[in-house]
Amino acid sequence: MRKLSPEDAKKKKAIFDTMSPRRQKHILKKEGYDQWDPFIEPKDPIDLRQDKSKRTAIQLAREFLQTCDTEGYSNAFGQGAWEMCLGIVNDDERYKGMYEFVCWHRGLLKRDGLE
Repeated sequence: MRKLSPEDAKKKKAIFDTMSPRRQKHILKKEGYDQWDPFIEPKDPIDLRQDKSKRTAIQLAREFLQTCDTEGYSNAFGQGAWEMCLGIVNDDERYKGMYEFVCWHRGLLKRDGLE
């Protein structure tokens, strides 16, 4: 714990005194009054994860589903697309494998004249 100035010590006491007894008890039990620092800077907000095209998973899903025929997909179809978006944005190896397999399979069908 950093050394507090007399002014900060007064502020700390004022903050502690305005807390509910339950919250005070929690602080005393968890870390103790001397170790408790009410002046800690908040953590940075979580970064929005994006893919290589700088799109979030929700942006990818929306763009993809807008290109699909609305009669051509179900909730399960949309859920599958959403899971792929999350996997790609999170750089998940499982989804990379599924993507690579689909690309390979499509090439196989084209090569055999079945697409």
